Amino acid sequence: MTTYRRLGRSGLHLFPLGLGTMQFGWSADEAASQTILDRYYEVGGNFIDTADIYTTWTPGNPGGVSEEIIGRWVKERGNRDDLVIATKVRGAMGDGAGEGRSTIKQREGLSRRWIMKACEDSLRRLQTDHIDLYQVHWVDNQTPIEETLSALTDLVRRGYVRYIGCSNYSAWRLMQALWTSDRRNLESFVSIQPEYSLLSPTRANFERELQRVCVEYGVGVVPWSPLGGGLLTGKYRRGQPMPDSVRAGEAGKRLTEHNDAIIGTLDTVAQRHGAKPAQVALAWLLQTPAMTAPIVGANSVAQLDDLLGTLTLNLTPEDVKEIDTASDWERARTEQER
Repeated sequence: MTTYRRLGRSGLHLFPLGLGTMQFGWSADEAASQTILDRYYEVGGNFIDTADIYTTWTPGNPGGVSEEIIGRWVKERGNRDDLVIATKVRGAMGDGAGEGRSTIKQREGLSRRWIMKACEDSLRRLQTDHIDLYQVHWVDNQTPIEETLSALTDLVRRGYVRYIGCSNYSAWRLMQALWTSDRRNLESFVSIQPEYSLLSPTRANFERELQRVCVEYGVGVVPWSPLGGGLLTGKYRRGQPMPDSVRAGEAGKRLTEHNDAIIGTLDTVAQRHGAKPAQVALAWLLQTPAMTAPIVGANSVAQLDDLLGTLTLNLTPEDVKEIDTASDWERARTEQER
């Protein structure tokens, strides 16, 4: 039986793997997206993550398409109370992100004006009266953190949002936000959505400081790209032809000698368990400090089922040590534990 994990110090409990929906309306059409949602829900999945800007980089997509697909699915299934729906605010809306601060519409940022409007728009597209986890997608240097947190607090107090979180924040930015919330008696971020995987330098970027902040202050971790854009699935290897994928170009740039060695270690561990490299990579993440639920994406039910196999994989201490060693990173004197 699946054990649901508490998100930081909040009252939300999540399925151990979140379902990312960036591909909905991009590499997966609505029919495929709804089939994936059905399968995820069927196995007990409850944590669905999206964003208002998904996917403005696709021609003809003004943003909000992923939210709309989810909203129609939830309305048809009548299962809203079973779900934890998370979305995000910050990025510029409009086809090609063409309605940002440089236009009369000013549909971008973390100002009070835009947060309130963007939340109303997301609620409408999702066809719901509340968002379980409303996340700021990344930092807005033009808006004081006090203004952002004050607007988010108002949304919580009005019942439009249950909890707030952040994504792509550095350790000092997260600490600034937590300190401001405490000092001003405002709602506090209960989670962070960072990029985090075994790849170099991604693992070090998170573990160097952010991980310690999350452990110390009870911030839940729901990372994006836990498979390094597909690199940790094992289908990309140095010296071999690249598969036909929309992410092949980016993956090729990250396929360094060190990362290739990490993938090789995942292969070795996977063979011992009769598992797949992606399952091993996710199982490793699930045992790290402060981890709640890595967010995975899929373009088909078959891909999703492969990833769900993670939940029946039990890594041994020896497995974890082997993966730790292969993906380890150099620490400065100030990072040494004494």
